[in-house]
Amino acid sequence: MEPPVRQTHARRDDDGAIRATDSDAALARLSAVSKHYLSDPFIKSFVSRPHLQQPRPPLINIGTYVRSEGLDALVDQWLELAQADGTQAQVVSLGAGSDTRFWRIATGPRRDALRAYVELDFAENTIKKAMAIRKSKELSAVLGPPENVTLAGGGTTLHSPIYHLLPADLRLPPSEVLTPLLSTPTPGSSEPLLSPSHPTLLLFECVLVYMAPAASSRLVQWFTGYFESGVLGGLIYEMYGLEDNFGNVMKDNLRARGISLPGVEPFTTFASVQSRFAQYGFVTSHALSLREIRRSYISPAERERISQLEMLDEIEELELVLEHYAISWGVQLPQNKDTLKARWDTWGLVPYGPAKGV
Repeated sequence: MEPPVRQTHARRDDDGAIRATDSDAALARLSAVSKHYLSDPFIKSFVSRPHLQQPRPPLINIGTYVRSEGLDALVDQWLELAQADGTQAQVVSLGAGSDTRFWRIATGPRRDALRAYVELDFAENTIKKAMAIRKSKELSAVLGPPENVTLAGGGTTLHSPIYHLLPADLRLPPSEVLTPLLSTPTPGSSEPLLSPSHPTLLLFECVLVYMAPAASSRLVQWFTGYFESGVLGGLIYEMYGLEDNFGNVMKDNLRARGISLPGVEPFTTFASVQSRFAQYGFVTSHALSLREIRRSYISPAERERISQLEMLDEIEELELVLEHYAISWGVQLPQNKDTLKARWDTWGLVPYGPAKGV
């Protein structure tokens, strides 16, 4: 066994490489926004010198767009279903990084649908994000009056009436990490940060793939136990089926950056992705590849608009890349709640029909 100091040093290096993937995602989103694939006035606040960043290739811009469209539609529908039930929803974004979703929701038509929005990530990421929020008048204004916004944990933690930014290593035992963070009251409140009785959506955007499958299972199972008497949804975006040439090249490139993908090993086929939430006892378990979302789940008008933004010659390469990424989702409901099942069973993407052209 290696000395503890060497193990700690190796983990720190690995974590640094994983944290760097958030910068990649933020720059990709900034590029998609600058090329008018997406509208997001908040992403520039989380990118260093955004006006100097170079746009990404069309293939990356389109992939970022399809990912965002699929996830946005599912999150919006979750909030809509909660409102139809006459309640507010909670969202927990795990490995949130530089995501801007809270600000987009809080300034959009579903702003009143949120009871709590929680972001969890490495402390190095949360302190960086908290600094960016405090530095930006635009971001800070969305959180509410300054007197209702607090920093803690040496700047790694931020609380506002609805938005909460918390440091956590999600690989550690959830009872040690999540229980004290999420089941205890927030400053100035007598209620737990997360209410077990409000419909709650878990967001995993390229986070479980960096974790050992056993750690991922413990993480999800903590939430299924916490919400055993309520409505719990899970939404995962990540790669799968990396046993072919494309996958081997991807893994080699990531290994060169010091990044491994232990979480991808159980998901070699699309069927294994589709059944992902079923293994946790969720009553629904669905998945779609980004290729299928692009072809059949984006409106014809949007497909036409996107096709006019940039010239793309590598259609086969685009389809190959999109076929290796998927969005999966599922719902856990309390037992003997058929009335809830009838409503929450409808949560999912609705097809428009096959795409023509790009």
